[in-house]
Amino acid sequence: MKVGVFTVLYQQLPFEDMLDKVAAMGIEAVELGTGNYPGSAHCDPDDLLDQPEKIKALKKAVHDRGLIISALSCHGNPLHPDKAFAKQSHDTWRKTVKLAEQLEVPVINAFSGCPGDHPGAKYPNWVTCSWPPDYLDILKWQWDEVVIPYWREEAAFAKEHGIHQIAFEMHPGFVVYNPETLLKLREHVGEAIGANFDPSHLLWQGIDPVEAIKWLGREKAIFHVHAKDTYLDEANIRKNGVLDTKHYSQILDRSWVFRTVGYGQSEKRWRDIVSALRAVGYDYVLSIEHEDMLVSIDEGLSKAVALLKHVQFKEELPEMWWA
Repeated sequence: MKVGVFTVLYQQLPFEDMLDKVAAMGIEAVELGTGNYPGSAHCDPDDLLDQPEKIKALKKAVHDRGLIISALSCHGNPLHPDKAFAKQSHDTWRKTVKLAEQLEVPVINAFSGCPGDHPGAKYPNWVTCSWPPDYLDILKWQWDEVVIPYWREEAAFAKEHGIHQIAFEMHPGFVVYNPETLLKLREHVGEAIGANFDPSHLLWQGIDPVEAIKWLGREKAIFHVHAKDTYLDEANIRKNGVLDTKHYSQILDRSWVFRTVGYGQSEKRWRDIVSALRAVGYDYVLSIEHEDMLVSIDEGLSKAVALLKHVQFKEELPEMWWA
């Protein structure tokens, strides 16, 4: 396994300065944003597409520092009922597919998106309950009329460009937010659909990351992993549950907050997560996504790297000599 980083945390730095910084911190892989929510500061498709010399220079800058590009990331909402917003997300997604082909990057990270509740809607509608029955009607319309047709077409487009791993981050607010919804979309679209497995969004929903890894891993549906942690404030959860719309800055009042690796869950929990990944055959990148308001970017990333270096596996599995 390799320890990587989602480079948006250093988007203010020029590309090669960012590479120098993360390489010096022990990072082995970079995940590059190509637009939509992550921005495109380090990897802009409009600047790179069909520019072989620029593509070559970017790849050389990465490889000269002993790094690899683990994924391109274009998290957006191409199913948004606002047509302009949806088109922006869709166009960025398609450019990212073409850029991944030219950069020879195997994985694209994204969100599944979330439609509205009918063709004339203005905002997305994330359905979280099954009663009153209106909600099931909304959910059926979303999946049958919008989600499945869109991603069938886009999976075919990705395949035409040699991309066979569309990795969805299971994120509340979008139709794919847990293992069940990920596998539902995979069942309808095909094996190009998999997970950018981020335990932080599962933990606050009450999902055990290890059990989720075992389930998805048996289906060979884990394409990429985000290393991000979540602290669960049990006192606030006992009062208000886990659905929390307070701003992330209200740390003392929220039921949960994102933390750097090891400051939400124990090192033992992270050892279990990495071991489960190894058990299902995942041997790729643990890409750190830093979103912690209690620690600086440099210190938070350094601490995450240090912990992951302790728990990652580097050597090939030996033969089982004892049985």
